[in-house]
Amino acid sequence: MSNKYSHIHLGHGSGGLMTRELLDEIIFKTFSNPFLDKKHDGAILDIAGPLAMSTDSFVVSPIFFKGGNIGELAVHGTVNDVAMCGAIPLYLSLSFIVEEGLPVPQFREIVDSVKRTADTCEVQIVTGDTKVVEKGKGDKIFINTTGIGTVHPRARISANRIQEGDKIILNGFLAQHGMAIMSQREGLEFESDIVSDTTYLHFLVRELLDAFGEKIHLFRDPTRGGLASVLSEIATDIGKGVVLYEKALPVEKQVAAACEILGLDPLYVANEGVLVVIADASVEAEVLDLMRRNPKGEHAVTVGSFTTEHPSKVVMHSSIGGKRVVSPLLGEQLPRIC
Repeated sequence: MSNKYSHIHLGHGSGGLMTRELLDEIIFKTFSNPFLDKKHDGAILDIAGPLAMSTDSFVVSPIFFKGGNIGELAVHGTVNDVAMCGAIPLYLSLSFIVEEGLPVPQFREIVDSVKRTADTCEVQIVTGDTKVVEKGKGDKIFINTTGIGTVHPRARISANRIQEGDKIILNGFLAQHGMAIMSQREGLEFESDIVSDTTYLHFLVRELLDAFGEKIHLFRDPTRGGLASVLSEIATDIGKGVVLYEKALPVEKQVAAACEILGLDPLYVANEGVLVVIADASVEAEVLDLMRRNPKGEHAVTVGSFTTEHPSKVVMHSSIGGKRVVSPLLGEQLPRIC
């Protein structure tokens, strides 16, 4: 195939010889493993105990950005969603919707990045699908992934377990992914490049559950809608209030500058490597210490807590001494971000 076609054609989605060449020379060759090598329409998995499953679709534009690409993002996104359930991801399905005309080298690069990322995350691609749509009816490439993992034996992850005084802890800086995408789209230049924070979080989640078990009440990854929307959603669901401290929010200088130029609030900007840990106040110091010793949590910081005051509202204590209600995101702030 590599010698015959420089771009994806509609025939690659026909189910015939061109499809077989695409699958054999790129997909099956790249992801070869005992599950996929059988070339069934699905995979038979032998897993014991409670399972967590999550599915997600990725439509980011541009498909290559500083710090990653849509393939890497797809693996990280679904691995993290499974981890937020208190589970350790094991298997992924992988489906591509490719627009006619996508250069084959770009498709190969995305497929290769999926493979590298899956290997790093210690998950296997066990089934999938590839479709081709007419030019103008897609946006180069869309990816859908479904993840399956085993629930950690000490996990009791539920928003209903959140108590007054529980601490809200972040593993790192906010808004990096969204601003990496937006600065690239808008051609903005800063003293140092803004790079997406896309990464995997499940090994850090496992360490936290190993150490603290049921003292960890909830995990969330604030992707679309950002931290503000996630916390607003939780507060509404459980009828408790959230107190946030503006001085504690971790936002890098160049990200803050980009947000200011574009008129955006970092609280609402998408993240792809941020972990929100809601933990019992009694283990706050130990949780921070463990997280800071892990490369995925070295900038961990407590940014707020839960309260029975102002139920269902998120209230920000500003750096100048005032307070304001933080509302959930209304409408679409950043289109096609993940």
